[in-house]
Amino acid sequence: MTNTVLFGPGVLAVDAVRRVSEGDLAAARAQMGFSLAWHIIVACIGVGLPALTLLAEWYGIRTGDPAHRLLARRWARAMGVLFAVGAVSGTILSFEMGLLWPGLMGRFGQVVGLPFALEGIAFFLEAIFLGIYLYAWDRLPPRRHLLTGIPIVIAGTVSAFFVVCANAWMNQPRGFTLRDGRIVHVDPWAAMLNPASPPQTVHMILAAFMVASFLTAAVYAVALLRGRRDAYHRAGFFLPFTLGAIVAPFQIVVGDWAARFLSGYQPAKLAAAEGVYRTGSHVPLTIGGVAGDHGLKYGLEIPNGLSLLVGYSPGTVVRGLDRVPPVLRPPVTGVHWAFDLMVAAGFFLLFMGVWLLWQWWRRRRTGGELSTPRPFLALAALTGPAAVVALECGWSVTELGRQPWIVYGVMSVRDAVNPAPGLMTGLWLVLAVYAAMTVATVYVLRRLARGTPVPQAPQEGDVARYPVV
Repeated sequence: MTNTVLFGPGVLAVDAVRRVSEGDLAAARAQMGFSLAWHIIVACIGVGLPALTLLAEWYGIRTGDPAHRLLARRWARAMGVLFAVGAVSGTILSFEMGLLWPGLMGRFGQVVGLPFALEGIAFFLEAIFLGIYLYAWDRLPPRRHLLTGIPIVIAGTVSAFFVVCANAWMNQPRGFTLRDGRIVHVDPWAAMLNPASPPQTVHMILAAFMVASFLTAAVYAVALLRGRRDAYHRAGFFLPFTLGAIVAPFQIVVGDWAARFLSGYQPAKLAAAEGVYRTGSHVPLTIGGVAGDHGLKYGLEIPNGLSLLVGYSPGTVVRGLDRVPPVLRPPVTGVHWAFDLMVAAGFFLLFMGVWLLWQWWRRRRTGGELSTPRPFLALAALTGPAAVVALECGWSVTELGRQPWIVYGVMSVRDAVNPAPGLMTGLWLVLAVYAAMTVATVYVLRRLARGTPVPQAPQEGDVARYPVV
């Protein structure tokens, strides 16, 4: 039996219907979704924390400030732990791609394999230089040691770029021709550099720096609330919080770019994210609400809001879900709420950055130390969770908004899943593994935080050498 679906301009998908139970299909989706949701947090910290560590080390070398040098030393140790954990969770994901979705990898592996291969190269380069960076703390002069960390930041960012390119291809498949159900004329570079790659990769990389920055700052905000107002904890708060505050407005702009991209390339996803059921102009922007038969109910509507955001004019036509067959529509309520929560968290982080700027301006006028009132610190402690919420909700919009497709307009999730029974067993096994990894990671990081301070890194011209940490 074959299933022939015509979806989008000139895209024809012919796939054999796979006989899989609803329970196993749900288990496969839950396992992949949980694994991605867990891994993406660690991966974002792995992209952003090396940059924070190098900033702290550079400032400590430049000013001779021992607090920043100690921060760099401790963050480097945490960086090593999280890199190892991320390697494990990333390996699990690579196995899941083949075990859970053989229909996808079997048919399209030759198309989308290039970004995965390049990501592997970037990962190994990151691992090599991370080893050098950690090993060479007491074996290289400080400025040379700082240089060994730069490839870690570059490799981590490039690695994220390649992985997100693969996901972008699933949203905008390019670089192949389907002929009689077979893949012909493969162009891996066109597949990797598809139209969705620029907005998705920039949005994800900025999100990684925000998550790492605000999560790190939140830890020190809690310490400051508990009365630890020494130079070490103040530096541990202000350095990452400032970086996150700088990135936040750029992320808002890129998020707007990504949303307007959807209006032209994935209108069904935008319609689900904004709860637009009927195509037309003067479309309102709806905040909150739940999906009804003909639109969102109980939401707050801003007249003409969505048309203005998409095309800068109230007369801009926005395509709704009425242009999509009911069986091909994404889950509206889930996608819409994830989108709204992402936007709300993003603007909260932007607000906190503006508050910091105002505090800095007041300090410039009055002199003295930068003020950290308790209300500010209490909200700053929430920026870490808020950044994670924005990250997870944004990823949910990307993945749920593509449903029921695993490759947009070409292959459905049902056609890609492994038809073998017993996928529910794999879900419980993965949940147990991730629970153990979570407990172990938190335990090790807490031990590092509570441990004896590491020795101060040597400065240029120092004769003494310190024991390896």
